[in-house]
Amino acid sequence: MKKPLILLLLLSLTACTALTPKNGDNLCSTFKEKEDWYDDAKSSFEKWGIPIPVQMAIMHQESHFVADAQPPRPWLLGFIPLPRPSSAYGYAQAKDETWDDYQAKAGSWVADREEFSDAADFIGWYCNISHTRLGISKLDAKNLYLAYHEGHGGYQRKSYLQKQGLVQIADKVARRAKLFQNQLRECQGDLENKGWFF
Repeated sequence: MKKPLILLLLLSLTACTALTPKNGDNLCSTFKEKEDWYDDAKSSFEKWGIPIPVQMAIMHQESHFVADAQPPRPWLLGFIPLPRPSSAYGYAQAKDETWDDYQAKAGSWVADREEFSDAADFIGWYCNISHTRLGISKLDAKNLYLAYHEGHGGYQRKSYLQKQGLVQIADKVARRAKLFQNQLRECQGDLENKGWFF
């Protein structure tokens, strides 16, 4: 009788860790609630040089901080499930082939798209390549997002110019990165000292 109870408790604890932040629009609130996330995003910044607000703005746009996010599945006649339009998955909405490339070149083979730390590192890695290969500033959230969404080849071909809605979304990501930057200024000292967790 004890084993099922322990298993149920473990499952409930696991489910709790994957919950989205209560206020994902406020970076201080998010980092206060998800205690490890600041350190994970900071580690990615220290490794790849992509500012925390830029990483978090991209992740917010891609998954709204949902660990197992994936593109909606289309349905034929309203009841026959069709394949998803993309293999994008997890916090970073990384596609299978790009995630495999990350695991081989920068991450580890146990990196998981449902783990925030791995997703933050992936975004830093990918945006650093955008900086190196395409010359995009590490502070330019708009163009980093366009390259992230379209891929490096698509960005070079300027495929986004045919997608007005995407350009508007990239502008939104840039505004959110600026908002997150302003919010982070207010609480970064506490986050560094873990002052509000004790």
